[in-house]
Amino acid sequence: MTTLALNRQPSTAWLGTLTRSREFSVFLALAILVAATVAANPRFLSAQSTKDLLLNSSILVILAVGQAVVIVTKNVDLSVGSVLGLTAFATGKIFIALPQLPVVAMLAIGIGLGVILGAVNGALIAVAKVPSLVVTLGTLYIFRGVDFAWAQGQQISPSNLSPSFLDFGSGAVLGLPYLALIALAVVIAFGLYLRNYRSGREFYAIGSDVLAARLYGIGVGRKVFAAFAISGALAGLAGVIYAAKYGNLDATAGQGLELNVVAAAVVGGVAIAGGVGTVYGAAIGAVLLTTITSALPVLGVSPFWQRAMIGALILASIALDRYLALRTERRLRGHDKHAG
Repeated sequence: MTTLALNRQPSTAWLGTLTRSREFSVFLALAILVAATVAANPRFLSAQSTKDLLLNSSILVILAVGQAVVIVTKNVDLSVGSVLGLTAFATGKIFIALPQLPVVAMLAIGIGLGVILGAVNGALIAVAKVPSLVVTLGTLYIFRGVDFAWAQGQQISPSNLSPSFLDFGSGAVLGLPYLALIALAVVIAFGLYLRNYRSGREFYAIGSDVLAARLYGIGVGRKVFAAFAISGALAGLAGVIYAAKYGNLDATAGQGLELNVVAAAVVGGVAIAGGVGTVYGAAIGAVLLTTITSALPVLGVSPFWQRAMIGALILASIALDRYLALRTERRLRGHDKHAG
């Protein structure tokens, strides 16, 4: 019996860890919201509605993953909406010039453009030592200004885009949209990288204690630069996906989206103080916010209360992070006293 109990202990401990995690709490809130909405309108989870929900959340999920990497380093990237908009419009212009361009090539171009824009943020923050909030607020307007100057009121319609590209934006395999599969691949890839590789764990070390990270030999400036390059790359990818999904493109694409991206990461358990959180939680947070937008009108909730609920979730997440940090600090102090 003792042997059996010992064999069961690891699985029980794993289950307890899972149910206590922030990701599980957010997932549980998502499940309750979906269940309540389905009870009010069973068609909410129809095949088409589910596909639309996956498509609508794909862009936000990709952006939230990049934002999570940045926030973990105790920074924030407010320029992601503008990077998406500039990349989306660039996608349309490139397809007008090169209508036979393969979709894979356009994805690579979008990621490359995003890396360049993200590198601008990273260089100003890591080299010039300017706070990320100030830098990315500035580049938010600069990138958007470039987009408006380039567009000059022009609007690109789906007829200007490659049919294969538009099919990519609406297509699916086994009922799962291509865009949702890309978002899932991004989440899994970065989730494994941050958890299992030393270079990934270094992002957390910087956010937890930047001075200790420097003493440990971590190149803080280099890692912060990399975090913003990653965020830019994923925003560039999201821009191409945005163009494929919507088809109609102008200089306002992605405007205001950065606030939802930060909200998704924070609600998903990525601590704004840095050093805590996972891309899985950020992704679930993005799906939760998208589901709230789709579900609350079905439940008869006004748009005002939709935004108020998202704001309440953000404040509750920040309060919970602070509570967990203080509780951990008390436990460590109690352990030190007991050891002494």
